[in-house]
Amino acid sequence: MLFLLTGAAQAWSAEDSTIVVLGDSLSSGYGMTLSESWVSLLEDRLRAEGYGYGVVNASIPGDTSSGGLARLPALLEAHQPQIVIIELGGNDGLRGQPVQNLRANLTEIIELTRSHGAAAILTGIQIPPNYGPSYTRAFAGIYTELAAEWEIPLVGFLMEDIALNRGLMQADGIHPNARGNKVMLENVWAVLAELL
Repeated sequence: MLFLLTGAAQAWSAEDSTIVVLGDSLSSGYGMTLSESWVSLLEDRLRAEGYGYGVVNASIPGDTSSGGLARLPALLEAHQPQIVIIELGGNDGLRGQPVQNLRANLTEIIELTRSHGAAAILTGIQIPPNYGPSYTRAFAGIYTELAAEWEIPLVGFLMEDIALNRGLMQADGIHPNARGNKVMLENVWAVLAELL
């Protein structure tokens, strides 16, 4: 975690704007080199296209929405971001945590982000139907509902065109491989580009 933040902080000048990615293993580069993660690829694209943004990858494998909420105040204070990309909830769902808890945590994350003058982007997550169709539908619906309620941009499903394609997934069937991360970048970029 410290390496991610320290390494990212040295990648751009203090005058540049900052994007913080608050996420879990889907954004941390799990199972690959850090440079292959969609977050690193995002920073590369921003630099290549001349946008004055640096990226802080504040993603921790296994993190939940409550963990992200607990970490967010310090991240906002330290980095003063203009944009926060919120990629959390998958681990909440895999642990079968109540959907209302996820909604409450994501709501607080959005509120905190806005109170610090940053724009929030929410990335939708879907989970396998292990806990039944009602839970699965309610879980996925949280992201759409919150994006509409707060009028914030939504990446409909971060793993769109990836999750069911074995060639884009690691052997665990949960995490995208390096090729899948390139697709995740495109999914995020389609929404993020509107704010740049």
